[in-house]
Amino acid sequence: MAVMPIVCVPHKALAGKAKEIKNIDEVLLTLAHDMAETMYKAPGIGLAANQVGKLLQLVVVDVEYACADPAEKKKQPIFLINPVICECEGENVLEEACLSVPDFNVEIVRPACVHIRAVDLDGNELNIDADGLLARALQHEIDHLHGTTILEHASVLKRNLYKRKLKKQARRDA
Repeated sequence: MAVMPIVCVPHKALAGKAKEIKNIDEVLLTLAHDMAETMYKAPGIGLAANQVGKLLQLVVVDVEYACADPAEKKKQPIFLINPVICECEGENVLEEACLSVPDFNVEIVRPACVHIRAVDLDGNELNIDADGLLARALQHEIDHLHGTTILEHASVLKRNLYKRKLKKQARRDA
């Protein structure tokens, strides 16, 4: 397994729509496990293929590992291929951050509970009923597959201030 570079805005893959995966092969399995290793190293609770520059409908999440006591940490990644949000219920507002949007947080209104249908790495149908942090992480990562980052959830003013900050950093780094 290898740690991959995580792309950051304004990388074009973050605005792209991920393609449906039709074939689970060794290349895809390697990508999935490399994404998990990258997520743990970052550290993060989820990662979409767009975030490593691959426009494929592949997501990995593990909210338990990040929240566990150090003595009880056990990696249990959930891999989802072609995930679809089938049902939503309730609503909550929480602040979110993103590995691909460094130094930026925004409060986002999302459904409190979701039902997700996907395929696992063995090609089996997977149905997940999630609430709490898992529901939020899944929705966040599925947003990436549609080319949406947390910037699109921010006000125009907050988004423009962040973009201006990025331009200043780029000029300094040049």
